[in-house]
Amino acid sequence: MRDFMDKARDFVDKHDKQVDEGIAKAGEEADKRTGGRYRGQIDKGIETAQRRTGRGDTSPR
Repeated sequence: MRDFMDKARDFVDKHDKQVDEGIAKAGEEADKRTGGRYRGQIDKGIETAQRRTGRGDTSPR
C-alpha cells in the first residue's frame, strides 16, 4: 500500500494542474447532481482538496 501512495503523491506533484482540473470537474458534477443545494460546501471542499494537492488552485471554477 505504501508503494501505491508514494506513486500517487508523485503523480500529484508532477501533474498539479490536471489534478486540480479533475477535482473541479468532480465538484461541478456534484453541484449539478444536487441541484446547487450544496454549492457552498462543494466549493469549500474543492478549494481544500486543491490546496492539499500541491501548489494550489490552478484551474478556473
